[in-house]
Amino acid sequence: MTTASNPEPPAGRAVTRRLLFLYNPHSREGASAAEHAIARLREGGLDIRQERCTSPAGTLAIIARDAALVDGIVLCGGDGTLSAAAPGVIASGLPMGIIPGGTANDLARTLDIPGNPERAADIILDGQRRQIDVGEVNGRIFFNVASIGISADLARGLDPGLKRRWGRLGYALAALKVLSRARPFRATIATEGASVQVTTYQIAVGNGRYYGAGMTVASSAAIDDGRLDLYSLEFASVWRMALMLPAFRKGSHGARNEVRTASAARFEVVTGTPKSVNADGELVTTTPARFIVRPRAISVFAPHQSKPAGSG
Repeated sequence: MTTASNPEPPAGRAVTRRLLFLYNPHSREGASAAEHAIARLREGGLDIRQERCTSPAGTLAIIARDAALVDGIVLCGGDGTLSAAAPGVIASGLPMGIIPGGTANDLARTLDIPGNPERAADIILDGQRRQIDVGEVNGRIFFNVASIGISADLARGLDPGLKRRWGRLGYALAALKVLSRARPFRATIATEGASVQVTTYQIAVGNGRYYGAGMTVASSAAIDDGRLDLYSLEFASVWRMALMLPAFRKGSHGARNEVRTASAARFEVVTGTPKSVNADGELVTTTPARFIVRPRAISVFAPHQSKPAGSG
């Protein structure tokens, strides 16, 4: 029974008074964004437990230690920071807030969370929540995309200092270098009782809508549809990718003959020799790679969306 002094929250909203605020001081805008967001959250009357997260293991340890003391967990950093903390957040059962502090911030883009830290903090203060899926590759969680091929080579070769200093320009410079050396590889893609052998430059499996600083996984991709979206780049020349950048931005690349696409709840990719898998910007495992979706695995503070971000 509710009273005037203690009303129940509207559906989809969380009563939040205490937050564990974790920020990555090494992300491109982490420390600055954290300072502004924390000030706004405290102005809104919330009690903030502030901690630095400098390693995945340390982040998970902090979450395990403090989860029982708070009503929600806020992460300030890039997509890699969010993915590293995800197992702890899921285990805690607490809602997650996002303050974008990285270079690409693709999960925030998918969820329509603004890059401005004060405006992102206002979304947390509003309390509106959204249940979203997570992807998993060989037991490692990702929010946006996991890929084999060019993106993994890019993650391996991207200098952290260049990334922090130049942001998206740093990505572009590193990508040109990787493309000049790229070679196709053979793989078997299996899903739901069927398999196909391909020669490809990249295989990507998306859970969210955006990756790579605004590229679209698929035109119909959503982070709460209970499915994964795969594409395989089977070009005669890797430089065809550069000509297709507008299509990747819109998510219409699947209409091209050189791009194989599929949507399913699980995939398996096998290669002749082990190849690295890049998940949300971090190299996390190698092939053979088994991808699954975990539907509605985590609750995030985000505006409600009736259609995918960027559509319409």
